[in-house]
Amino acid sequence: MSIAVKIGDKTIGEGFPPYIIAEACVNHQGDFEIAKQMVYFAHAMRADAIKFQMHILEDEMLREVPMSENFEVSLWETIDSTNFSVEEHQELMALSASLGIQYLCTPFSFASADVLEEIGVVAFKTGSGELTNIPFMKHLAGKGKPVIVSTGMSLLEEIAETVEVFKKADSPLILTHCVSAYPCPYERVNLGMIPRLADKFDVPTGLSCHTPSIYTSLGAVALGANVVEKHFTFDRSLPGPDHKSSIEGYELGELVKGCQAVYLAGGAEREIFPEEQEIVAWARESVVSVADIPRGSKITPELVSVKRPSPGEGAIPAKYLDTVIGMSSTVDIENNNQILWSEIE
Repeated sequence: MSIAVKIGDKTIGEGFPPYIIAEACVNHQGDFEIAKQMVYFAHAMRADAIKFQMHILEDEMLREVPMSENFEVSLWETIDSTNFSVEEHQELMALSASLGIQYLCTPFSFASADVLEEIGVVAFKTGSGELTNIPFMKHLAGKGKPVIVSTGMSLLEEIAETVEVFKKADSPLILTHCVSAYPCPYERVNLGMIPRLADKFDVPTGLSCHTPSIYTSLGAVALGANVVEKHFTFDRSLPGPDHKSSIEGYELGELVKGCQAVYLAGGAEREIFPEEQEIVAWARESVVSVADIPRGSKITPELVSVKRPSPGEGAIPAKYLDTVIGMSSTVDIENNNQILWSEIE
């Protein structure tokens, strides 16, 4: 069993409900009022956390970088037009705290990580691009706060290098399996990596999901995911890099309810539960007569069968039909009645 990790008042790990992160990413379009509405909405949908991103561009990237197909303008322009100030992040954090939903934020540089620490984040969540940035991972691990690390675009040996950083620092780590495609085709999701990561690295694991539905997230919980991170938007048709890989509106609520339901359904015990007892009374079968059986008659296959209801006190369960055949009746047994053990010998 992996070691559980505490983020604020939430415990993440085996034996605890899945921790659901509503990822705002840049789906607020840089509109601070929309960002605040996303906090209210994620709270109303009962997500455990809402996550934003903090960018300090000059510390993070060069102005000219390649673009992927999900971007309509350059990466620099996209981030610059949707970025919030430190004060706005503090306001989002305060709003989240007032509602009772945790505020998380992804740093993309040493500077943004330091700022987030200064304003009091309870944990860090990193993007997949930072997994192989070992100096940055050492910087985060040195802060001692829980870090949720996404593992898209990586090989197992690269993940192992990052895990080793956190183990050496004795710093709490959670891994989320991820495929960095926007949106991600279902055939690329590879949910089986979630238990594989848990077994190999002995840390809580989960899914950072970029499919445009909740299906794979529910499957992830069935496979033991401790964390589910999902992009959400108010309108999937809006321009921007993340809307098409996001769930929309009340799908977030269905995600939360569905993950909780799948988690509750995940037991592996085999017993007759109290809710089943009244069903047992009519659903099982007992040995019955299918003809009149005079006293002293030898019971042959033509005289007996198995039918509902279940055997009551003294009646014979269906599994003993072959045992009854060949015995003799000690009383007259009328057709179409349950046979009692006391009526045969």
